[in-house]
Amino acid sequence: MAKKAIQKNQIVKLIVGAGQATPSPPVGPALGSKGVKSMDFCKEFNARTAHIAVGTPIPARITVRPDRSFTFDLRTPATSWMLLNAAGVEKKKGKLKGTNNPGQETVGKVSLKHVYEIAKIKHSEPRLAGLTLESIVKCILAQAKTVGIEVHP
Repeated sequence: MAKKAIQKNQIVKLIVGAGQATPSPPVGPALGSKGVKSMDFCKEFNARTAHIAVGTPIPARITVRPDRSFTFDLRTPATSWMLLNAAGVEKKKGKLKGTNNPGQETVGKVSLKHVYEIAKIKHSEPRLAGLTLESIVKCILAQAKTVGIEVHP
């Protein structure tokens, strides 16, 4: 008597530009290997990110069920990306423009107001809702120092 293997939901994590999901890599191969039609995901993802600036890197957590249906949650962009964007720093071929040692050199400046705005955006995320706004601000200040951004009051 053969036992059936109990299939579980599979999780796929992707970072895709808002409004730029296409069935080409990385979306197509990641979902295709799980048996999901990547075009269905792309249409829904692009519709749900239509209000966000095009190209903003949005982390998506996709839950693929055994029957090949899926659901996905959108997260907020990475804190470092938000800080660099607020400071007006551009990335060029994998490294920050104008620096050789990120974190040791200052690549940009942001005000404390920017940090609080980023904290409010991050606080809206369900997994961070249990933290106080003050603790999120402290985390963002540490992240700013790590990527080489100076925070002014």
